Amino acid sequence: MESIFSFCFAILITPLLPALIKKVKACYAGQQGPPLLINYYTMAKLFKKGSVYSTSTTFVFRMGPVVGCATSLMMLLFFPMAGIAPLFSFHGDVLILFYLMGLGRFFTILAALDTASPFEGMGAAREAFFSTLAEATVFGILVLFFRITGSLSFAEFFSGSHPISLTGEHGALLILVIVALYIVMLTENSRVPVDDPATHLELTMIHEVMILDHSGPDLALIELGAWFKLLFYAGFLARIIDPFQLQNVWLNGLLFYAVVTFIYITIGTVESITARYKMNMVPKFILTPFILVFFATILTMELIK
Repeated sequence: MESIFSFCFAILITPLLPALIKKVKACYAGQQGPPLLINYYTMAKLFKKGSVYSTSTTFVFRMGPVVGCATSLMMLLFFPMAGIAPLFSFHGDVLILFYLMGLGRFFTILAALDTASPFEGMGAAREAFFSTLAEATVFGILVLFFRITGSLSFAEFFSGSHPISLTGEHGALLILVIVALYIVMLTENSRVPVDDPATHLELTMIHEVMILDHSGPDLALIELGAWFKLLFYAGFLARIIDPFQLQNVWLNGLLFYAVVTFIYITIGTVESITARYKMNMVPKFILTPFILVFFATILTMELIK
């Protein structure tokens, strides 16, 4: 029951946290910003509308939002939120889940290409290139965690015989992982400085230009999928940053979501004080975390010796 409640709570709170980023950005700009429940209103409005499809699109265009949202939701099914066991878990689930996330991205790219729009094709090419660079860091982190825990399961990462913790013997190395994973989170979720979700200039957009032709429930599913993915990465970071496991489940949940909220606030801060990088600088930025993880892995080998 705790696992079901934790999963349902994560689903309910997912639209709330991205609104916090908008609040932080508005605060830096000296404005009031939208209400915290703005995303719930937006979802209700989009699901009430109908979807408009171009005559040049096929069934692939309709599958893109569904597959993208479903694969992002799968990540939350296997992730131990707030120290509570996930609904599903098995050895090797991290590999399957990250490949599922790649499948969701693949269908999103196909949906963009299916519109026959040169602008959406340009965004799809950028998305494919940048995500490929980010995957090197993701699998580097998985290799490092496997060396530390001896497991390839999200549940075992944080509750096994050798849990990942900042207070453990590999705590110093995990600082490098936190920095690397934070950069990957910004990249995978199309945040500044890699992409600007608030821009409307097609020549500089990556993710937003891919969904220009989506509307109504399809657009709502795309937004939900993006929020699920952002919550997963924020939760992943929070589990590494928050090594304390109290006896009370409610206190554990409160502490976990406090750290998650802090991560969302830092995203809003980064987007407020940082400009979007030029396109030729983005690959260098994305490859930086891979160097950090590679260095941490080498140090782990030395420690094991």
